[in-house]
Amino acid sequence: MKSCLFYSGILLLCLAVGLYVVCSLYLLRNPRILHKRKRLEFYCRHISHRGGSGEKIENTMEAFTHAVAVGTEMLEMDCHLTSDGYVVISHDNNLMRQTGYDKTVSSLRFQDLPLYEERLEVTFYVGHYSTGKDRKFVLLEDLFKKFPSMPMILEIKENNDLLIKKVSNLVKQYHRESFTVWASEESDVMAKLIIDVVIKISKPFKRNRGILLLLLFYTGLLPFVPLGESLLLFYLPSIINRTYIPEGAILKKRFVVYLLQKLTMRKSLFEHLIKRGLQVQLFVCNEESDMEAAFAVGATGVMSDYPTLLTNYIKKHPPPPPITQPR
Repeated sequence: MKSCLFYSGILLLCLAVGLYVVCSLYLLRNPRILHKRKRLEFYCRHISHRGGSGEKIENTMEAFTHAVAVGTEMLEMDCHLTSDGYVVISHDNNLMRQTGYDKTVSSLRFQDLPLYEERLEVTFYVGHYSTGKDRKFVLLEDLFKKFPSMPMILEIKENNDLLIKKVSNLVKQYHRESFTVWASEESDVMAKLIIDVVIKISKPFKRNRGILLLLLFYTGLLPFVPLGESLLLFYLPSIINRTYIPEGAILKKRFVVYLLQKLTMRKSLFEHLIKRGLQVQLFVCNEESDMEAAFAVGATGVMSDYPTLLTNYIKKHPPPPPITQPR
């Protein structure tokens, strides 16, 4: 009798697991049965990293203007605050790499910021350099005025409440809530952004949420879980230690990068997110082979330091239409 009950329990467990797997796989391919599709005001395949830092000096008005002229659909940049309260576009707070001066943006007035170096190495393409006529730092507000309808990714580089508030106020002042993306590597900053900014502003996955996303995907729970994010922004792992040399020792290990590639570059995951209305943007692709790899795995958008190269690639190799066309 006990043996019969044991085997019956095993059979019921197997049936339950089988039903769960079937439901999970079906809903992974058909997520709109449970979830309303997100509606973003932008759909961008072509994103320029730091305004296209491989073709002009990064984050200058010349770089941003050039990127828009050659066909970019979105600009990516980083924000810092000067000592006199201006939101300035700069990747680094310390200006040594960019200008040769060991000063910080936060310690200087905007008018005292030095010029960029005449020749600047491209961070995500080691051994390659850019030049340009324009070497001045740019105010975020001037960029909003110059490109009032251009979608932008704004990365907040410091855990600074005043910086967050000023950027938020500028976004609202220029009515950019529906086509501005907030980003930060720090979870604490993202938490403040989510609390502070208008709900309409798009947000990408935080690092911890990205890990959770993978756990949900591999356990089959993802189709059942609502997602508050609008975008997945992630490295194309194959660029690590090839065109981009990371500072962290862990990413210098070949096995770690291989594992990262296998775990994250899953076309079925990206297709599921896209069907739910999210966009998947992979960075930073500075060679045609990387652009090809990103689109092949299902990315809706590619971020590059070379906007002209990306424009030419898209013209020669137009990706297939998205699974679900945007509004």
